[in-house]
This record gives sequence, C-alpha cells and structure tokens, in this order.
Amino acid sequence: MNVLAEKIADVLRREYFTKYPYDAAHTLDRLPINTTQKYLAELPINSARRIFFQLNPDTITELTEKMDEGLFKELFVQVNTHLAARLLSRLSQKEIDQRLSLLPERVSREIASFLNYKPDTAGYLMETTVVTLFVDNVVDDVLRKIRKLRNRELAVIFVVDLDGKLLGKIPLQIIAISEPTKLLGDIMLFAPSIQASASQDEVLALIEKEKLQQIPVTDINQNLLGVIRNATLMSASMNEITEDLQAMFGAGREEQALSKVSLAVKNRLPWLQVNLATAFLASMVVGFFEDTIAQITILAIFLPVVAGQSGNTGSQALAVTMRGLALKEIRISQWFRVARKEIAVGFVNGIVVAITTGIIVYFWASSLGIAIVIGISMVLSMVIAGFAGAIIPMGLKAIGQDPATSSSIILTTVTDICGFLSFLGLATALSSVLGII
Repeated sequence: MNVLAEKIADVLRREYFTKYPYDAAHTLDRLPINTTQKYLAELPINSARRIFFQLNPDTITELTEKMDEGLFKELFVQVNTHLAARLLSRLSQKEIDQRLSLLPERVSREIASFLNYKPDTAGYLMETTVVTLFVDNVVDDVLRKIRKLRNRELAVIFVVDLDGKLLGKIPLQIIAISEPTKLLGDIMLFAPSIQASASQDEVLALIEKEKLQQIPVTDINQNLLGVIRNATLMSASMNEITEDLQAMFGAGREEQALSKVSLAVKNRLPWLQVNLATAFLASMVVGFFEDTIAQITILAIFLPVVAGQSGNTGSQALAVTMRGLALKEIRISQWFRVARKEIAVGFVNGIVVAITTGIIVYFWASSLGIAIVIGISMVLSMVIAGFAGAIIPMGLKAIGQDPATSSSIILTTVTDICGFLSFLGLATALSSVLGII
C-alpha cells in the first residue's frame, strides 16, 4: 500500500511539475536547496528547464553552484544567452569560467560577451548579488528570505516580473509594517534605474538627483542585472578624481606612488616634452619684444606676475567647467553660456586685481605708465584666461577627447602667450604715449 501511495504521489508530482511550472517553481523556492536540486534532477530536462529559470535568482545562484556538471550543461545549453549571463554574473569569476567551459564554444562566447563590461560603466561597477522577489510574492515571502539570508546590511528589496524585468523596490521599513499576506505589487515603489552601458558620470548624476543610496542596473530591456551601492560609487569616484588629477599634470592614470621607475618615466616624459615645446613657444613670444625689454628692463620683473594671475584665472575656470561636465551640470551645447560667465568673472576679478597691481607697480617702478600698462594687461589676460578655461575642456569633450588629459597643458600655453603678448605688446604700443621710456 505504501509503495502504491508513493507511486501515485510521484505521478502527481511529475504532473504538477510538468503542467504548472511557475507554481512548481514558487513551491521549490520554499524548500531546501538540496531538495530542490533532487526534484529537478529527477524531472525530464524540458520540464526541469522551464521550472529552473522561473525560480528566484538567489535560488538559481545557489543551485548553479551546487549542481553537477551534467545537469548544468543540460539546463543552460539551450537557454537565452542574455538570461544565462544575468544569472551566471552572480557567481565568482572562477566559477563562471568553470561553468562556461562546459558549454559549446558558441554559447560560451555569447554569454561571455554579455559578462564583459567596459571599465567605468554601470555594469562594471554593479554588484550582482541583489535580493529580488516576484511581483505576486507576499510580504511573508520577503521575511522568510531575509531570515534565510541573515544579511544585516539589506535595506531594499527589488521586485521583478517573471522575465526578470525590474518593476519597483520596497524598503525594509515598508516590509516591516505591512501585513504578511500583502502582495508586493501593492506596496512597491518606483525604482529609478540605469542601463549597464551608462558611464560612471551618468550614474553619479542620477544618484545625486534622486538622492539614492543604491541604484539598480538594467539592460536595454529593463531586466535587472545588479545594483550599484553608494560606497562602491564613492570609491570609484575617488579613484576617478585622483586619476584625473594625475592626468591633468601629465602623469599616467595607472601610475601609483610605488610604481616602477620605468612606468613613471614612460608616462611622464612625453608630456614633459610637450610642455617643453609650449614653454619655448611662450619664450618665442617674449623674444618678439626683445628690443622693448632691452629698453625697459623692469618689464622683465613683472612678466611672472601677469602670467601667474592669468594662469590661476584659467585654472579656476577649467576646474569649475570640468566639474560641471563630469556631473552633467552642463552640456556641450551650453558652451556660450559657460564662456560668457567666465568672461564676466575674469573681467570683474581683472579690474580689482589690476587696481591692486597698478598701485604696487607704481610705487615699485615709480612709473605711472608701466602701472597703467600692467593694469590693462591684467584685465585682458584674465578675461582671455577665463574664456580659455571654459572653452578648452568643452572643445576637447566635443571632439571625443578626455579633457583631463591635455586641458591643463593647452591652457598653460594659452595663458602664458596671451599674458606675455598683452603686457609686452601694450608696453611696446603705448611706450611713447605713456612716457614709459
């Protein structure tokens, strides 16, 4: 009698698993992993496949780690490669490589192509161990999963449909005060998300705009791939900032404090040579006014003052503009507004600095003419420097270049040349009128 009852139960179970794969998956999600694996191994592969890929992603991850190679190959050999990539991305890189080696080369290559994201993209930054439940799960299912995971840092549950498409999120505070039988679809909130191909700057801009602690990452079909946590993004942002800082001064992005001497020389020497060339260019401008300097030697004393102030003005404009570009506060199409603002700032600051400089130079050189020349030169050079500091990074961005890599060197060249040209040019042109000589 017991044997007959077991046979009837086995037939009913197979019938249930075959005809109602979604309900069966929902049931298996509640069972221990070993039991779920046992049932799947006993089913015809087509039925097992239909049930397996409707299980909760967390359950699938555990099963994938524990199942034998034969069952894995049978389940994954005919699966949608994008879906397979989303599920396998939760494993360690070593486990991914081991599992992919079991599949046919074409399938393995397609899955691997989805798993490889470019550095500084949302897909590269995301963590794939994200807790998800289905829209028709209830609050009690969430509580059961939380107790099972014992994750004290868990703050948000993401809700997906049967295809893995992101539908919303539920903070644990809402879970805690909701009735155990409440459907997740009735209490979920809108979840701002970002595509895996989005840049790190776009991620940062969205997090700041929405005031998020973490942001879900999706593919082009809005399928949930993972989540970027605030701590991960802040760490990546700090690395980006320091790399940009190094790049602005001609050191390679990959160089570190204890890098090899050969690497440091390789990264720095080319930019030092470029900087040397620009320095000679500025010196050439000074050479054009050799006769004027020979007659009014005190002009040479004040050259660093003009170059220094214009350089600082340009650097300030450059820093503000690059920050705006990085945080998406400004777009390339807004170049005129940004340039106009920096010109106005340069003009006002130039007037104030020119008055201070003129007074100092008047008492130093005892020459009203030189004081007027350096004052006018200061205003001109600071206006040009502000304009250059705004336009150079936006121009480089417009042509697809990294503003952090060469903006500083180009700006230094522009500010030096314009500073020397305005000061010495005005001194030459106005020397007889202002009685400098």
